[in-house]
Amino acid sequence: MIEINNITKLYGQQRALDGVSFSIARGEIVGLLGPNGAGKSTLMKILTCFIPPTEGDATVCGHSIYDDPLGVRRCIGYLPEQNPLYTDMYVREYLRFAAGLCGVKAPAARADEMIELTGLTPEANKKIGQLSKGYRQRVGLAQALIHDPEVLILDEPTTGLDPNQLEFVRQLIREEGQGKAVLLSTHVMQEVEAMCSRTIIINHGRIVADDPLNQLTAGQLTEKFHKLTN
Repeated sequence: MIEINNITKLYGQQRALDGVSFSIARGEIVGLLGPNGAGKSTLMKILTCFIPPTEGDATVCGHSIYDDPLGVRRCIGYLPEQNPLYTDMYVREYLRFAAGLCGVKAPAARADEMIELTGLTPEANKKIGQLSKGYRQRVGLAQALIHDPEVLILDEPTTGLDPNQLEFVRQLIREEGQGKAVLLSTHVMQEVEAMCSRTIIINHGRIVADDPLNQLTAGQLTEKFHKLTN
């Protein structure tokens, strides 16, 4: 589903990414774990064709980020760290708009389906600008899922959520990840433990570990993370 081959990204003399390679299959939820500034968001922006790499290539569902960026974007549901929403639009209005942009058949029905799936029913007739941080994240997830993508790319999807919102979003991601390839970034190890089947640790733009989560206990993951990122 996702193939990343020797991706390097330079900003002037700074190497934000340095020869990154890995793949993700359908049904995998992969946690991209690393400290702030490790290169996680840069990699996600490259995979979603917002910025090009300096070197290397990547494909999503067989579509190259160079040769078929529109094909890549059609396959992906993306929730960036700074959730860009139209705050003057109502929740239902916004999701119908997003569904229409994605070419979804029966966009109104699909929007209502996503409102129910993401627990937005009590807030559906409010303006997005009136919502709490947690409900805005749910709107962002609903938008990312609106076209039933094969791949989900989620950048810090649970930042700032209260405990109830946190568990709801975690469960939603676990359920959706059963039939999709999911790459989510975080710097919180508990997030990886709660949602992921595999963890990739990145530091200074390089992959320093790639392990199935069932081979690591919580203490081992924490120890490994601190050892490899300090």
